[in-house]
Amino acid sequence: MSVSVSFQDFVLSKLNASTTVTGLVDNRIYDGPPASPVFPYISLGSTDFRLDDAECIASRQETLQIDCWARKNGRKWPCKEIVDAVVSALRNQEGELSDGYLVEVNIELARVMGDPDGITVHGLVQCTGLIDEFENG
Repeated sequence: MSVSVSFQDFVLSKLNASTTVTGLVDNRIYDGPPASPVFPYISLGSTDFRLDDAECIASRQETLQIDCWARKNGRKWPCKEIVDAVVSALRNQEGELSDGYLVEVNIELARVMGDPDGITVHGLVQCTGLIDEFENG
């Protein structure tokens, strides 16, 4: 498995384990939502990483965007609740990954904005994982 996939799996497991998150979106947490999703829901967005090697340690900083979606006639508060729940579920998390160790999750950005359709609200949370990679070989 790749380091990126193991980080994504860690994030998904924390979101699914949070009763606050699942209380708001049920089990609608997707890596690729269905064509006509039921609102509210969470989907994974863009991701990137940069290598952050130190002496004798292969490491990276991997950023993952988590998109939160709600529809309540354009009201922002339902999406804000989801964004806050995602932040709480991920902030300062750490633990074993299948291909490394997650030293810490930092929340870099949380944003809520109205969609041009006037009824959908889009929230996003950018989290960055500091990951020490295991040597393959």
